[in-house]
Amino acid sequence: MRPGCRQVVLLAFLRRTPGPPGLDLHSPVLLRSRYIPQSSGLWRKLCSSYRQDPQEPAGDLGRHETSSHNTRDKASLVGEALQEAVRSLMDLGFTETQSVQLLKSVSDRREPMATQRLAMLSAFVAVGLNPSSVLKVLDKCPELHRMKVVQLQQRIDNLRKLGLLEGSLQRVLSHCPQLLTRTPKALNTAVRVLRERCHFSGQQVTDILRDTPATLLEDMAQVEYKFQYAYFRMGVRQAEMIKSGLFRVSLDEVRSRHAYLECLGLFETPDKKGQTRVANPKLRDFLGVPEKTFVAEVARTTLEEFEVFKRLLARKQQEEEREEEEQLDSGSEEEEEEEDGESEEDSDSEDSDHSTGYRRSKK
Repeated sequence: MRPGCRQVVLLAFLRRTPGPPGLDLHSPVLLRSRYIPQSSGLWRKLCSSYRQDPQEPAGDLGRHETSSHNTRDKASLVGEALQEAVRSLMDLGFTETQSVQLLKSVSDRREPMATQRLAMLSAFVAVGLNPSSVLKVLDKCPELHRMKVVQLQQRIDNLRKLGLLEGSLQRVLSHCPQLLTRTPKALNTAVRVLRERCHFSGQQVTDILRDTPATLLEDMAQVEYKFQYAYFRMGVRQAEMIKSGLFRVSLDEVRSRHAYLECLGLFETPDKKGQTRVANPKLRDFLGVPEKTFVAEVARTTLEEFEVFKRLLARKQQEEEREEEEQLDSGSEEEEEEEDGESEEDSDSEDSDHSTGYRRSKK
């Protein structure tokens, strides 16, 4: 039987054979079969995960032994399904050690290898990820274990619609599988912010998604603010932002390095014609380098001086934020006072109307 046909038969079999409640699927009784010899490493590793419940009273051990025959009968209902799951993992390209790792991580103890889990693994392999990459993806993003296969496939298809082709798609999923935890609607909303508010082209958005996929997982208000800072304060255009890796660097790092160069007279905001009196360094030359390289080769100062400058800059920003909060608080208090004054005037006018015996008409 071909591997593809065997997979379909396995999925159909698992749907017909749910495991009995309370059955430990890692039991040696369940795993003993002609598919896994007792002398094999897979057998020993799986059996090593089976332990007596430490909370079970010592007096119940005899009763547990007398019921072993019933346990064997229950185990036989799903033992073959477990062996088929192991064989299916081997067909997908997983090694013996990787199969053990996946079987031990099964959270649903009522089925040896849930149909959903097998279909999810098959979907990752179908994308083009090798078994080692699949395990890394699941380690980085455990939420994918609970995701339905239909949802997973929809989100992978949405990434393709956003321009991720073969090769780029596999690389993005390997480095940032958290993208699959976002619904297509949420991901498309983030893309719309980049296109409509930051004025990136469709190809430039694809480049951001390919090179810095974590950008679409951030607070898009902060991403937009970073863009505005680079565009208006530094005079950097969209193409240079992408080439320099602007979105790989935090906003605080961008602001501190730019302000430091500006304080030293090594950077100047371009005028309306894009001209400056000094030769500004390229964005990638002072953002895409380590801090020691930036200080020594670009700013040409000491690391201690840059550290002092960053502390002063952080203190200044805190003071500005505090002043803004105070202004907002004072503005809200003034609005409340105005509302209170208007309510008092209304009440006074009503009293005067009652004293004259006439009722105010609505305008």
